[in-house]
Amino acid sequence: MLVAEMKRSVKDSVFTYLFKQPEYTRQLYLALHPEDTDVKESDFKLVTLENVLTTGFYNDLGIQVRDRLILLVEAQSTFSVNIALRMLLYLAGTYKEYIEEQKLDLYGSHPVEIPRPELYVVYTGDKKEIPETLRLSDLYQGAGSAEVKVKVLLDDGTGDILDQYVRFCKIADEQREKYGLTQQAIDETIRICIAENVLAPFLASRQKEVLEIMVTLFDQEKIAEIHDYNVAKAARQEGHQLGRAEGREEGRAEGREEGRAEGREEGIRAVVGMLRGMSVEQKQIAQKLVEQFGLLPQAAEEKVKQYWKQ
Repeated sequence: MLVAEMKRSVKDSVFTYLFKQPEYTRQLYLALHPEDTDVKESDFKLVTLENVLTTGFYNDLGIQVRDRLILLVEAQSTFSVNIALRMLLYLAGTYKEYIEEQKLDLYGSHPVEIPRPELYVVYTGDKKEIPETLRLSDLYQGAGSAEVKVKVLLDDGTGDILDQYVRFCKIADEQREKYGLTQQAIDETIRICIAENVLAPFLASRQKEVLEIMVTLFDQEKIAEIHDYNVAKAARQEGHQLGRAEGREEGRAEGREEGRAEGREEGIRAVVGMLRGMSVEQKQIAQKLVEQFGLLPQAAEEKVKQYWKQ
């Protein structure tokens, strides 16, 4: 479904892309453990989960450091205390993969050795009163047998890689507020960041990839807005009109379905128009439609031709 695809794509954000690069993985670790100066890029292994317990949850970043430490790090622009419960699921999934990979015998008499976990959330929003630590017990409010602690990381003025990432997000939000979901907002974000030395080497060397990610995210936000608007509009109109008749529930369902189809089509048209305006080739646009909307290649090519001159 389109909604699930959108959520997964948004997860593959600048944060995820940045810290998948070995040099920035190391910088992230050193921001958390400045004492371990001997650590090498080869000491890190990405253990980010693709799926957690088939629930559709995906975590942002999982890093195994040597065989002694697992770091799970989430980026969050909208604050939620529920991250502690999500982290529990991520940690369980990460340990499950580690146990299978190492072929550990959980039913034997000898204790197995597992890496020590550290859980973090990087908050990039503008809410002021943020706790330093989130706990699983905050959700069940009382004594219990399980606890998870998640440390909250904010911009602290140190200028390290995490601080720069938070600043990047705030610059992006400022430019989006100023220019909307436009190419100008993306260009200004990258220009200001490089000028202020915020993730400057990363943005300068991988500007094309970052631009592509941000365009995709902006496209998807537009698609979501169009989709939600048309679903609501069609559900109200069609559901109300047809709902007067004997098939009231059927009318509402038809209205919602028509709205979804209309929103999807408007989203496809919007993506073709935006990428065409950026001089992206037709084949690349068709591939983007395949990725975002799950279209077959031939159907995607037909949609590009249909909306190319509109």
